Amino acid sequence: MKLLSVLLVSCFFAPSFAQDAQPQAVKLGSGAHVYEWDANWGKRPDGTDLGNTHGCVAVDSQGRIYFNTDTDDAVMVYEPSGKFLTSWGKDFRGGLHGMTVVKEAKRDVMYLAHTGRHEVVKTTLEGEVLRSFGYPAMSGIYTKPEEFNPTSVVLAPDGRMFIADGYGKSWVHAYDTLGNYVKSFGGPGTEPGKLQTPHGLAIDTRGEKPLLVVADRENHRLQWFDFDGNFVSLVDRDLRRPCNVAIAGGYLAVPDLAGRVTILDAKNELVCHLGDNPDESLRAQNGVPREKWKAGEFLSPHGAAWDADGNLYVLDWNYLGRVTKLARVR
Repeated sequence: MKLLSVLLVSCFFAPSFAQDAQPQAVKLGSGAHVYEWDANWGKRPDGTDLGNTHGCVAVDSQGRIYFNTDTDDAVMVYEPSGKFLTSWGKDFRGGLHGMTVVKEAKRDVMYLAHTGRHEVVKTTLEGEVLRSFGYPAMSGIYTKPEEFNPTSVVLAPDGRMFIADGYGKSWVHAYDTLGNYVKSFGGPGTEPGKLQTPHGLAIDTRGEKPLLVVADRENHRLQWFDFDGNFVSLVDRDLRRPCNVAIAGGYLAVPDLAGRVTILDAKNELVCHLGDNPDESLRAQNGVPREKWKAGEFLSPHGAAWDADGNLYVLDWNYLGRVTKLARVR
């Protein structure tokens, strides 16, 4: 008779279970950040693989969850319960990497960063293209569009836009509220204010004034800039290869490509690591087969988002496709 158990997992290590003896429920976290791992969330209705998940997760004002695949279903839409609603994006197949949902003129719209198309696109939530932004030729940084490989896009509260060229030349480009190019900042380097693979962006509204936070992945840190591109501060501890940043309730969730999700508090101090994979050979690897997946252990966290109830959705970079819901317990 198979024993069914519920385990509470420390933030600082991940459980190790044989594949044929995984518990029905796994809890991870501590204190105010305890979650239950839901490995069955976000499946395709026909039970087939999602396809390579190399993008982001976003939540709209109605609480619907969006995530990316490299298939014809480049944008997949689910209810928080895990019920599939719809998908779209055949024209965005392969390379849809950054995604954010914002409210404009009383409706939600989406901004998409596409590495293969070398552009950022504004769409409706149903995929109708409203506007596109090509490579920033006015910056003088690029000689051709193919050098521009944007990985993330966010909008400030006042409507200014920021685009990270994470897979290109490691610059962040700023645009005004009308979508006109303004300036570029960052650029390749290791000193404060410089970047190496600015993979993800977020708007941090926890302080006296909003700031842009950059997941400076290959410098193993987060950096904060004001909206004029001036360096403000950085955090370079407790991180491996941070891919993105999700912010809610004063906390940061940092999906880290090297096998875990890190939670930081309002002072950017470590709260805990979630789902830390103890097997270094499985971290930051796209080709991990399903038989090596374990509940409570991430592989290559690439994107994350919180919903209004404090549940956390995490997308692993994996060729089969893996998205996990961490249901908030407390």
